[in-house]
Formats: sequence, C-alpha cells, structure tokens
Amino acid sequence: MPSHSNGNFSKLYFQDFVLEGFAGGLRTQALLFAVFLALYMVTVLGNLLMIIVITLNARLHSPMYFFLKNPSFVDLCYSSVITPNALANFFSSSKVITFAGCTTQFFFFSLLATTEGFLLGVMSYDRFVAICSPLRYPSTMCQSACTRLVLGAYCGGCFNSVVQTSFTFHLPFCSSNRINHFFCDVPPLLQIAWGNTAINELLLFGICGLIIVALTIVILISYGYIIVTILRMRSGTGRRKIFSTCGSHMTAVTLFFGTLFVMYAQPGAIESMEQGKVISVFYTLVIPMLNPLIYSLRNKDVKEALRRLGQKHSAM
Repeated sequence: MPSHSNGNFSKLYFQDFVLEGFAGGLRTQALLFAVFLALYMVTVLGNLLMIIVITLNARLHSPMYFFLKNPSFVDLCYSSVITPNALANFFSSSKVITFAGCTTQFFFFSLLATTEGFLLGVMSYDRFVAICSPLRYPSTMCQSACTRLVLGAYCGGCFNSVVQTSFTFHLPFCSSNRINHFFCDVPPLLQIAWGNTAINELLLFGICGLIIVALTIVILISYGYIIVTILRMRSGTGRRKIFSTCGSHMTAVTLFFGTLFVMYAQPGAIESMEQGKVISVFYTLVIPMLNPLIYSLRNKDVKEALRRLGQKHSAM
C-alpha cells in the first residue's frame, strides 16, 4: 500500500479492494451460491442456445435475428464478467480483488451493459422500419447497415465505459478498500473514494440518465408509429403476429431500462447500497436469464428452430 505525501499529511492508496458481498453466515452464503450458480448456468445455456439456433438456422438469417443474437452475446458476456468472481467469493475468507482486476471488471461491465441498451434501441428502430416501411426494409436494413448499427452500439458502450472508468479510478481510494457490493460498480466505489466526488456523481447521473432518456424516447417514438400502423391493419392474424414480436421486445426493454434507471439515473442510488445489491442481481443475472425465454416463448420462428434442432439432435 504505497503512500503519497502532500504538504503536512500523507495519504495511503490501497492496491487491493475487498468485495464485501452479502451479509450472512455460512448457510446464507451457501444458499446464495446455489442461487447464483443456478441463475448463471441457465443464463449461459439459454443465451448460447439462442446464438447457436440463430447461427445454424438459415430461416433466421434476417436483420431482426441478427440484432437478437447480439444481445444474447452481450448478456452472456456481462454475466460472465461478474458472476464467476462472485461465486468464488461466497466461500472466500479474503474476498480480495486487485485494483487492476476491479478496473477491468468495471470497464467491461459498463461497456457491455451500455451496449445492450443501445442494441435495444436499434432493435426498436428495426421493428419500426419493418412494420411502417416494409417496402423499404430490405434496402434500409441491408447487411452493411445492420453491421454499422451494431458497431455503433458497441462504440457508444465503449465511450461511456472509457469515461466512467477513467473518472472513477482516478479518484484516490485511501479512506477504505472495502466495497459494499459483490462486484466493482460506480455507486459503491464512490462511497469509499477520498475527496469530492460531485463531478463523478454528475457524470454518472448525467451520462446514464441521458442515454436512458434518449433511448427511451427513440423506443417510444418507434412504437408509437408501430401502434398506429397496427391499428390500421385489417388482418387480425397480422396484428397478433406483430404484437407477439414487439411485445417480447417491449418486455425486455421495460425490465432492462427500469432497473438501470432505479440504480443509476436517480440521486438516491449512491446511498442505498443494500437495495442496490438486490437490483444488481436482477439486471446482471435475472434479466440475462429471462431474455432468451422472453424472445423464444413468444416467437414461432425461434420455437420452430429449437424444435428442429432438438429433433436433429435426438436423431443422431
């Protein structure tokens, strides 16, 4: 733990952090370990299955499923950034994570979580073009356009992650190294930072709030046009099919942005760490686990592809 002299006093900077995680005895930790492990296994299997099914089935090689495959990949990655370390810490006596390890975990979590938000916005735009301008859809959402939109989502995520990571980890952590959380995140890190964190809190609420509000406006406008178009349709079958597809997406959007808003885009987030841990479990494990179920159970094409994959596997 090196020291840094400044005038008449010396500040000590910690090289390691301690992730305090959840309180409780051995039985509580064992129960939490089992819950986390079960959620993580379902998350990995569900999202891997979605990626494999979309990749192998030629009928699913369309822009909508191309965009759907990317959130599955992101969900798989950002759960994997957090959960394995959390599982190891349940039975660890030290629960130590290095400064470099904490920085890396924070960077990739911020990158992937922000990217998922942008991808949900891209998916709403895709549905808007497909339903409201079906004749222009093949040219508007060509392969190069889809690739650019996805790359734009990753670039937006990278920008937010670079800003948040650089500002957060330039703070001096010399008052405590005990993070009241099960992974490295902005609110608990700001709690243990030494000095004035007003700029960091402004960045957290400002950037995250701006991203959430901007994407919410894009999604609401897209779905406003979609609803108007659906109401003008004469075919009941067409309406039901569109409502089924769009309903899945809106469910995922509501779950994801709702939890992020509670955690990052309102001022009380910094103080309520115990509540924050529960919310964090929801968006780091529960939502990534639910997304494959949300998209597959309400999508006939995906269910048919899963059925064919199962038949092919059983025939081997």
